[in-house]
Amino acid sequence: MPAMSHPFQCRCGTVHGEIVHTERSLRAACYCRDCQAYAHVLGQAAQVLDENGGTEVVIARAPDVRINGGRDQLACLSLSPRGLLRWYARCCSTPIANTPRDWRLPYVGMVHTCLHRPRPLEHAFPRVQLRVNTKSAHGVPPGSSRAAGVARFLRMALRLASARLGGAYRRTPFFNREGVPVAAVQVVDRPALEAARRLAEGDVKRA
Repeated sequence: MPAMSHPFQCRCGTVHGEIVHTERSLRAACYCRDCQAYAHVLGQAAQVLDENGGTEVVIARAPDVRINGGRDQLACLSLSPRGLLRWYARCCSTPIANTPRDWRLPYVGMVHTCLHRPRPLEHAFPRVQLRVNTKSAHGVPPGSSRAAGVARFLRMALRLASARLGGAYRRTPFFNREGVPVAAVQVVDRPALEAARRLAEGDVKRA
């Protein structure tokens, strides 16, 4: 069976690349407060969050993500000194991906905002297979089989473990050969983060 791939790009098309081996990926939605706040920090809540405050991501192994152009426009934020690294396109503020700070954990959560163009997301991925942090959702998100979702996540965890043990984690577009992020990490200051959280809480009240 030939490997499948799916392109991604920022809104203006400057940052672009592809996910290879899409058959190894997992489509999920996260409803945590941090993901909601991050969307507001970038001013992209309307584009990123669904009606329940969820952010759809495609979980892939770092070696399966390739950036083919616009690397100089890749920027990185974090909501805390130890928080996830949240990558976006500086040129148009399009969220691209979330990664751990430790490159030896080869997890990449590709945000759906960069996956719909130039080809629809559904071209390569099924509907959301796993929903997490639903206690922070606005209202009640769509149901999904918890057992099936956990089974899929365990399979993905095995793939990530294999990439780490085999050294494939070193093939990543988000870190250099020494494991240092390719863009300076900017930690969101407390006033900006609190303002973003207030906006997210306002979304809950309006829901």
